[in-house]
Amino acid sequence: MSLFITLRFLDVLDILLVAFLLYQLYLLIKGTVAFNIFIGLFLVYLFWLLVRALNMELLGSFMGQFIGVGILALIVVFQPEIRRFLLLIGSNPQVNRFLSIEQLFTSGKAKSASGQHLKMISRACENMAKTKTGALLVIAQNSELKDYIRTGEKINARISDALLETIFFKNTPLHDGAVIINRNKIAAARCIMPLTNKEDLNPLLGLRHRAAVGITENTDAFAIVVSEETGHISISQMGKLTQNISVIDLSNALENIIIDMDDAD
Repeated sequence: MSLFITLRFLDVLDILLVAFLLYQLYLLIKGTVAFNIFIGLFLVYLFWLLVRALNMELLGSFMGQFIGVGILALIVVFQPEIRRFLLLIGSNPQVNRFLSIEQLFTSGKAKSASGQHLKMISRACENMAKTKTGALLVIAQNSELKDYIRTGEKINARISDALLETIFFKNTPLHDGAVIINRNKIAAARCIMPLTNKEDLNPLLGLRHRAAVGITENTDAFAIVVSEETGHISISQMGKLTQNISVIDLSNALENIIIDMDDAD
């Protein structure tokens, strides 16, 4: 009998891939309610192993039925996290370029916004920040956000800094909710965005910030928030919120949207 374990290159690769997937899973559920649920399920699984080791047949049989539907339960419980993970893979420009999938679905489509329009968006955010006018702008990328556009008032107007500032002026009926920008147009205003379930966000943040994180968790959109209390500008992409950025940083982030989409084409 050999005292040494034969370790192949594929075995090492297998271990590294599993470790990478577990780490990505941890990043997705960290700071959310799903993390606590995962810990609970893991403890239940350990208890089931203990019951089996002690040959407790009745309890073991009962828990075995529960463990048997574990995969289905995981899909139901972690549906938002699974959706976010698949979105992370599917919206990666390098993956799309390698598989040449992007061109099949975006052929003939206009980019989310041109450079000139993005400058208008940046200028509007700067002016609203100075006057502490609360705002939430969502810029569509590969996903056109049609389901979210239906929740608001359709506008379909050309992008203008003056129009954006007018929409979010606190005495107008459209200032609540989000403005969605799609295909060089202000598609709709007063749109309802999903709120994030993250527990590690600053508790002082309002619904606009939570909606910005929520929509970027569920889609590949880019969100901009102007705080009504402080006038600070924040951005969110892929579920990550970056707070209190300068107008220059905002302009650079908006320019990266065009660069990323050009790389994916």
